[in-house]
Amino acid sequence: MFSNKVYHNSTNKINKYENSEGPLLPIIYSKRYGVHFCGLQKLHPFDAEKGHHIMKFLKEEKFLSEEDVQVPNEIEKKDLLKVHTKKYLKSLKWSWNVAKIAEIPLLVFVPNSFVQNGYLRPMRFQTAGSILAGKLALQYGWSINLGGGFHHCSADKGGGFCPYADITLLIRNLLEQEDKLVKNVMIIDLDAHQGNGHERDFINNANIYILDMYNAAIYPRDHPAKLAIRCAVELKPRTPDKYYLNKLKKSLNTSFNEFQPDLIVYNAGTDVLQNDPLGLLDITPEGVIERDEIVFSTAISKNVPIAMLLSGGYLKRSAKVIADSILNLKNKNLLIQRVHN
Repeated sequence: MFSNKVYHNSTNKINKYENSEGPLLPIIYSKRYGVHFCGLQKLHPFDAEKGHHIMKFLKEEKFLSEEDVQVPNEIEKKDLLKVHTKKYLKSLKWSWNVAKIAEIPLLVFVPNSFVQNGYLRPMRFQTAGSILAGKLALQYGWSINLGGGFHHCSADKGGGFCPYADITLLIRNLLEQEDKLVKNVMIIDLDAHQGNGHERDFINNANIYILDMYNAAIYPRDHPAKLAIRCAVELKPRTPDKYYLNKLKKSLNTSFNEFQPDLIVYNAGTDVLQNDPLGLLDITPEGVIERDEIVFSTAISKNVPIAMLLSGGYLKRSAKVIADSILNLKNKNLLIQRVHN
C-alpha cells in the first residue's frame, strides 16, 4: 500500500536528526523515548513508556517492526537555541526547576545528572523526532512521531510535563529551510489542554494558524496565550463523542475556509479519553479513532501533508487506543504516500 512516490524529492537522509537507512515508514520512534528516573516517573500519571507500548501493539498486528521505523538522533543544544533562550536551557540544570516542569516534587532531591539522563534526554530524543516528523511529512505526505507534542513549553518556559518546545522547533526548522516549501502552517491541537506553549511562541504570526479544541475548565487557563488562537473551541468537562466530533468537523471547515496551509501539525492528545484523570472529557476510544480519521481525511482532501504528534494521555490504555487508531488509518487507506500538485 505504500508506493515509491514522494511528496518532494529528497535523499534517504532527511536531516541530521535521522540515523535510519533505507525505504522506511514515516513513523518515528526510538527506544530512548522511555522516561526513567529511579522509579519516580511512576508518581506521575503519564505513561513513561507510551511509545514502546504502541510499538508493541503495532508489531503484534504485523503492521511494522523495529526495522521499519525512522529512528531520530538526540537534538543538540545549539539546535535547541534556535528557539529556546540560554537562560531557560540553563535553568534545566537545576533539579528543582525540572521538578516543577515534570510535576514530580520529589525530583528536587534527585541529582541533576540523573534527571538529565532519565527525563530530559528522552525528551530531547522525542523533540528531535518531532522535527524529523515535519521533514518526513513533506516527503511522504504524512508522518507520526510516537512521542512529542510538548505543547505547554514555549521558548522561555516549560510546564505540564513539557520541557522542550518541539512544536515550535518543528515549524521554525521548516520555515527557515532555503527551499521555502513551507510558508504557512496550521496547528490542529486536540489535546484536552490548551496548547499555551506554541501559542505564546506564535502570537501575532500571520503564517501560523492555530485551531485549539480543549477543556476550558482545566490547566493551564492561559488567557494571554489565547490571543494566538485563530479558531478556539472551549469545551466543558464530560463533553461526549457526538458533540465533540461535530464541533471538530465544523471547526476544520471554518479553519480551512480562512487559511490554506502548506503543512498541518496535528497534536493528537489522548487525554480526551473517558476517565482520564487530567483531561476530564468523556470521549470513547471509538471517538478518538474517528477523530484521527476525520483529521487525516481532511488533510488528504486538501492535499496538505500532516505531521502527527502524540502529546498527552494519562491512561495506560491510551497506547492501545493510539495503536488501534493508526491501524484504522491504514485500513481506511489514509496512510498513503502522496505527490504534491
